[in-house]
Amino acid sequence: MLREGKVRIIGGKWRSRVILFPSDKFLRPTPDRVRETVFNWLGQDLTGLHCLDLFAGSGAMGFEAASRGATQVVMVESNKNILRGLQASQKKLDATQVELVAMNALAFIAADRRQYDVIFLDPPFQSDLMPQLLRHLPSRMTDAGLVYMESDNKVDLDEQWLVWRSGRAGKVYYQLLKLNKNG
Repeated sequence: MLREGKVRIIGGKWRSRVILFPSDKFLRPTPDRVRETVFNWLGQDLTGLHCLDLFAGSGAMGFEAASRGATQVVMVESNKNILRGLQASQKKLDATQVELVAMNALAFIAADRRQYDVIFLDPPFQSDLMPQLLRHLPSRMTDAGLVYMESDNKVDLDEQWLVWRSGRAGKVYYQLLKLNKNG
């Protein structure tokens, strides 16, 4: 029997609703207090914003953004089992503004031409995808776009990025990045 994980949405119209996700050793839902901090940084109300959750996993960040009024949230997940959990949560919440995409994150970011106001970037910690992904993101961001990045250690950023806000919770480093317009 597979255990399921669960995470509570902490704000917006689905506040206190619980979403379930399949047990998987690589899934690490962003903890409540980190999500609360990040959405405080983003301003709580995401009405009208377009968001991209590149490694959707449990769906915690993407569904939180949708709950807080984002017009569109594209959630990308390559694991079919995890994607089924996201589909169940999408249906349970009637999250019509959420678009689920079954695709590898690098392939998606190379093919998709839309621009986003907020991009959530939380790849599996054991991967080495962060540098590749960060190179692709500027062309996918609106002028005022932000990237939320979560990792298990500090990531070396090139001069095109500015760390706007950052924090650490246990072994998780999290940062809100924006493009360096002077770089």
